[in-house]
Amino acid sequence: MSKGTVVLAYSGGLDTSCILVWLKEQGYDVITFLANIGQDEDFEAARKKAESLGAKKVFIEDLRAEFVENFIWPAAQANAVYEDRYLLGTAIARPCIARRQVEIARKEGAQFVSHGATGKGNDQIRFELTCYALYPEVKIIAPWRIPEFYSRFHGRTGLMEYAQKHGIPVPTTPRAPWSMDSNLMHISYESGILENPKNHAPADLYLMTKNPEDSPNDPDVLEIEFSHGVPVKVTNVKEGKSKDSPLDIFSYLNEIGGKHGVGRTDIVENRAIGMKSRGIYETPGTTILLSAHLDIETFTMDKEVRQIKRGLDIKFAEFVYNGFWYSPECEFLRHCIAMSQVNVEGKVQLSIFKGQVYILGRESPKSLYNEELKLTVKSLCPHVNTSPYHCLARTTSL
Repeated sequence: MSKGTVVLAYSGGLDTSCILVWLKEQGYDVITFLANIGQDEDFEAARKKAESLGAKKVFIEDLRAEFVENFIWPAAQANAVYEDRYLLGTAIARPCIARRQVEIARKEGAQFVSHGATGKGNDQIRFELTCYALYPEVKIIAPWRIPEFYSRFHGRTGLMEYAQKHGIPVPTTPRAPWSMDSNLMHISYESGILENPKNHAPADLYLMTKNPEDSPNDPDVLEIEFSHGVPVKVTNVKEGKSKDSPLDIFSYLNEIGGKHGVGRTDIVENRAIGMKSRGIYETPGTTILLSAHLDIETFTMDKEVRQIKRGLDIKFAEFVYNGFWYSPECEFLRHCIAMSQVNVEGKVQLSIFKGQVYILGRESPKSLYNEELKLTVKSLCPHVNTSPYHCLARTTSL
């Protein structure tokens, strides 16, 4: 007799394929859900694999446009960067995936959801907090935290043996000596030979960006147009090529950034669970977007408002990293940040070249910059008869 229905966040890889079969062994009916958020994946092959392993139903859904509009754009408005360097590519994707997983669970009457995240990483928290926020009654099965599971599977070797025993197709290509997670926003690399923070990243690790040394010797000049703090159009000034849908804009920024080797980061970060982790990231499109948004925001936003917003941006990044996208406090922050973006509109021109983003100029109908302003220190502070430096705070605020 079935213990109930579980919706499994499925990737088609070794881990979640083994989890699928293991859940069936435990007596559950399994529905698999695979989200297309821009990763390089053979989705039809993944569907056939899940069906062959006994999935009751298989959902494969294209969430790329939703990912950009509802998750990447709010993060862009917030200039979201965790610990000054990580652009949150994985952290932003998880609530997008988990939200749809929960919607499927509700629609199918599933009492359980499951995922393949390990007990050492951030993703378990991000998936589960989203699920509980949107479906409080749901029960979560996290195999890598269940003793009967992790004591049975000692790493990849144990999974391979289980797969061979149960007819689960196993990878035929050699496995890279590191783990990788990819989506439309970035590719992350960790573990394996990268565990030693002193080890340099191998030259063949990077898949999304060219080595800046091998990138073109001529820059691409882009003009990004913003409205309410999000891009509404990107134009390649030299080629005259334009994109104006959110998905097309972001994909094009990735293409140009990758071509010029923009957005490589090698960091050690503080995980939500209290340990430090070394990660290498490629985030080309977001790196370009961050530079452009910071520029147009400073150009159009009141100084005092922006000082407050900078603190909100940091807090927003921490909430997202720690899995709190759907928390009341993060929702409140998103509303505050969105309100701050009402006048953030205009155009920024940038040069993308040899791993760098250079701001060339900007214009805006909401600009707070006045090139004709010729006020003197005396007129600003008529009561001050001493050094003009006494008026510095007042003059800089104007």
